[in-house]
Amino acid sequence: MSWETQSPMLAAVGRRAWLGMLLCVAAAWLGGCGGGQIGEPILQPGQPAQPAAAPGALGTGQIRVGLILPLSASGNAGLAAQSMKNAAEMALAEFKNPDVQLLLKDDTGTAPGAQSAAQQAVGEGAELILGPLFAHSVAAAGQVARSRGIPVIAFSTDTSVAARGVYLLSFLPESDVDRIVDYAAAHRKRSIAALVPDNAYGTVVEAALKQAAARHGARVVALERYPADRRNLQGSVQRIAQAAGQADALFVPDSGDAVAAIVEALSAGGVNVSRLQLLGTGVWDADQRISGTPALQGGWFAAPDVAGFRSFSARYRQRYGQDPIRTATLAYDGVALVAALAKTQGAQRFSDQVLTNGSGFAGIDGVFRFRSDGTNQRGLAVMRVTSTGGQLIGPAPRSFAPER
Repeated sequence: MSWETQSPMLAAVGRRAWLGMLLCVAAAWLGGCGGGQIGEPILQPGQPAQPAAAPGALGTGQIRVGLILPLSASGNAGLAAQSMKNAAEMALAEFKNPDVQLLLKDDTGTAPGAQSAAQQAVGEGAELILGPLFAHSVAAAGQVARSRGIPVIAFSTDTSVAARGVYLLSFLPESDVDRIVDYAAAHRKRSIAALVPDNAYGTVVEAALKQAAARHGARVVALERYPADRRNLQGSVQRIAQAAGQADALFVPDSGDAVAAIVEALSAGGVNVSRLQLLGTGVWDADQRISGTPALQGGWFAAPDVAGFRSFSARYRQRYGQDPIRTATLAYDGVALVAALAKTQGAQRFSDQVLTNGSGFAGIDGVFRFRSDGTNQRGLAVMRVTSTGGQLIGPAPRSFAPER
């Protein structure tokens, strides 16, 4: 079994020399390269000993990085924070304790808390900040960090808080939309009718759909927004039904209940939905209501390849005795990226030039790269809806083409 299968690490996939060096470094940390075992770092003459870990820190390395999470927040936010903290700790352990110390800070799930947490991390010598999780917290922490020239790699999905120096590692709906439209167009499904929810997510997805269609030679023949109250779907559905004859695909980026209700309403309105290729986003992933609805069988959606997460989850369960949340991989990949760059890139390790390397990086959920505006692009798979879950029909790319 290769080191990559044993523990998916972050590796830059830039120039061939850089890739080879970084892959070998990661393999060495796991004992996978030839030439002897590597355990604790070998101290060279004159090199200072590792300092003791600061209170609330993970690891004892000399390169300090802030990790800001809503650890004391109530409900799901606190649970997510704990799972992401565990994943960060696991990444350090699987990298054989690299020369990195994570300064763990609690933002309480609030903007003032994030501002205070960032100030503490910066004051303690953080060269980079991982987190926070929520958009309002990212904005507050980013303001502190950018004023000191310190980059942030955050976990929010709200692209309004992205900027040069504030990079989002999260799963962005724009990547989902681009991937599924590209795949559909390549399979001669180029005329798309769309029903999108009338909320913030729908606004993002609508803009992404129009841009992706133009980019991939498709066209949006009809687009309607529908309200959260599904009793008021009829007007939107009727208008789409009138244009359905011009379409060969129907895009509905919503949860299983909403998609099923829309398909049922279209069918009741006389539309032969079976001749339309249903398209969705990562919202469909692992939604049992999608796989459990016969009318949605055969639909296509974009999502990360599940193989990496399955392997990660098995190791996480073995270590912590419970399942990780889905976004725990973001914390793992963030720490793994930090560790890899700290090992290989010298004083420029966290510079904008290094972080926005156009060839990107490879993590648990596949390849990704940061754009100069702070957003990201991910290499996603395309899945087909079946009664037993998503079936892979379009493998995720393992590298990126140059950006146009």
